[in-house]
Parts: sequence; C-alpha cells; structure tokens
Amino acid sequence: MRKVLVTGGAGFVGSFLCEKLLETGHHVTCLDNLQTGSVQNITHLIGRPDFEFVLMDIELPLTGLKGFDQIFNLACPASPVHYQTDPIRTMRTCVLGALNVLELARHTGARVLQASTSEIYGDPEIHPQHEDYRGNVNAFGPRACYDEGKRAAETLMHDYNRMHGVDIRIARIFNTYGPRMAASDGRVVSNFIMQALRGEPITIYGDGSQTRSFCFVSDLVEGLYALMNAADMEATPCNLGNPGEFTVRQLAEQVVRMTDSDSTIEYRDLPVDDPTRRRPDIGLATRKLGWEPSIPLAQGLRQTIAYFQQADTASEAPVIRLAS
Repeated sequence: MRKVLVTGGAGFVGSFLCEKLLETGHHVTCLDNLQTGSVQNITHLIGRPDFEFVLMDIELPLTGLKGFDQIFNLACPASPVHYQTDPIRTMRTCVLGALNVLELARHTGARVLQASTSEIYGDPEIHPQHEDYRGNVNAFGPRACYDEGKRAAETLMHDYNRMHGVDIRIARIFNTYGPRMAASDGRVVSNFIMQALRGEPITIYGDGSQTRSFCFVSDLVEGLYALMNAADMEATPCNLGNPGEFTVRQLAEQVVRMTDSDSTIEYRDLPVDDPTRRRPDIGLATRKLGWEPSIPLAQGLRQTIAYFQQADTASEAPVIRLAS
C-alpha cells in the first residue's frame, strides 16, 4: 500500500483516478478547493478508511501534509470557460501549485506526476504532435494563462529534478471526455451533448474542419497510473491521448445521431488561438508504458450521453461508477 496524494481529486479526471488508486490497494488523500471539482464526484468514497478528503487551495503551502509516496498534481481548471474566467488565478494555480507540490515532494521523497496538457503545443505547426515539438503558443493571447502556466509548471518540475533530485513524471494530456464532466464546462463534447439533448442548435466555432482527438476518461486514468509507476520515465514528458482524429463537425453529427436529436448546426467565429489540428503521437507511451487507449469514440459517447441523460442538469450531476 502506498500513500498517494491527488490534488484536484474531486474533479472530473481526478475522481476516477482516486477510484483507480483505491482499487489497486493504495491509501488516497484527495485535495481540492472545489473551484471546478465537486464533492458529488467523490461522495461514494468518503467514509472509507483508505480515503481522506482535504478541502484546501493548492496555491497555499501544503503544511500539515506529509508521508506521501506519490503525488498526482491535477489541480487546475482545464476547460477554456473556467481557466479564462480568472486568468491570473489560473496562472497562480499552475505555478504556485507546482511549487508547493514540489516542495512537499522534496521534503518527503515522494514521486510527482504533473498533469500537463496538449495545450503547450499551441496551434501546432507539425502533425501529429510528438514530445520533442516545442510548440506554437501565443504568450499574450486569451488562452495563454493555461498554456504558459502549464509550460512553466513543466519547467519547475525539471528544475527541481535537476537541482533537488525530485523524481518527476510529466503527462501531456490531450482532449478527454466521459461521465462527470460538468454540463456547463464549455468543452466541445459536453457542449454538443447538452445542446442535442435539449434540442438546441449545435454551435460550432469556425467551419467545423478543425480536428480533435478524444480520449475516454478510463483510458486516460490507466495511462496516468502506468506513467507514475514506470521505472524509466523520470523527467520524460509523455503524451497521453487517443490518436483517433475527428473533425468537430463529425463529432457534432455523431452526437446528433446518437441522441436522436432534432438539433441543427450553427456556425460562429473561431475563438482567438483555437488550435486547428490536434492529434497525439503516442509512440512513446506505447513503447515505454505498454499503453494505448481501448475505448472507441462511439462507445465512450454512449456512456457519456447516458450520464447526461440521467443527470439533473439544473443541479449537480449524479455519481455513476465507471467500469475499469
């Protein structure tokens, strides 16, 4: 049994990661300030002797916490609607959060996995994106608080590794979807599903030809777990995502079909710095971790649509256990 800290553990991905860690026999401390996470996501875990929830902001020193073997740092708003609402706070969360986690790890000897993002590649000029690509990020645009915040967090991880010997892992996470996404988080999958279920027009920004690669949450969690426990991945950034590539219009049409919706499609202007193509090269994860996603888009969408159909969209969504 390891003692594991998951920051952002009450969030969409974090809550499934907490379940995975508990299922594999570890003691889990879930830390979250509930800015975008929800107690509903972890209600079924509270009360277990091997699970602890700590209400705390990662921007503050993590005093009183000790004795961890591993730390997963997932604490940060991950959707544009949330991270652009207060860009200064988003940057603080990325940078101060990484510093606080690294200081805790330096004093306790814990291994740290930093949840980074495909957004550090910006609007990429190479396709698909591999870990050696340095990116094409607008440092002054509306998305920069997240893009540059995550890049700065990666820099801190490497500096602590070089200067203090902190054992680090870096996961560059591509678009992820599944149950427990917030209905109003602004991500394309949840937007399209909610609009289709309500019979509202599906809003596509741009002409719909821009592409994304969608990874189901259970696949991502398996990748995070494998990366954390890999023997020879220290300080090596690793893409985690589904290499299947779809246009945004294809996603919208598939959601409309699967929900049997009467929704039409409306086109609006593409937001500033919105990437036109996004697809991970996961060769490193496949070779080193033996990992690749197994859930095809149609199967994942069925589970996600079912979740939103059962959810009370006027309040918090219900907790649904996802088979591993």
